[in-house]
Amino acid sequence: MNENQILHYALNSFAGIDPAAFELSLPYWQKRQYGKGEFYNEYKNVCKYLGFILDGVFRTYYIDDVTADEKNVFFFSKNQVVVAYKSFVTQTPCNYYTESMTDATVLYIHINHLTQLYQQSHQWERFGRLVAETAFDLAMTRAEDLMFLSPEQRYLDLIQKHPDIFNNVPLYHIASYLGIQAPSLSRIRKRMIGK
Repeated sequence: MNENQILHYALNSFAGIDPAAFELSLPYWQKRQYGKGEFYNEYKNVCKYLGFILDGVFRTYYIDDVTADEKNVFFFSKNQVVVAYKSFVTQTPCNYYTESMTDATVLYIHINHLTQLYQQSHQWERFGRLVAETAFDLAMTRAEDLMFLSPEQRYLDLIQKHPDIFNNVPLYHIASYLGIQAPSLSRIRKRMIGK
């Protein structure tokens, strides 16, 4: 499959975007290559693009005001949407950074073009609603996981959602995402391998 076919397949699976509705969007999608360490969106910048990851891994993080440590909040990988959603929807400055952890390729669309599509097609309106619901679910699940799941459960959930994460992201970033220290992550990995 070529890149447009991959994108259409993903959009159809996610929101039922049929060929005619997808055709409406084709002039608006652009492709961008990211090098490792490049920002998709930076702190205090307004996120103007919703991206579809063809390959690569991104992380969303903030810098703790007290410790100056980077705290990882989300990972986004192949065939997922990458966006600073609150900033994107409200067109206000973002409270965190979204950075490429690897070389990556993204197809992205500007908010103005997406808004035009919402006005042209109920299927695209549905897409917008589903993205909003998914973003809300992602944020709530993340908050609840940190409150209610053990580090081992969070580790297993991360592997399920991002199977190649350990091949692409340094352990200290994964530990930060899990809310634990790197030595604790090493112990969890040894226990899981032993099972």
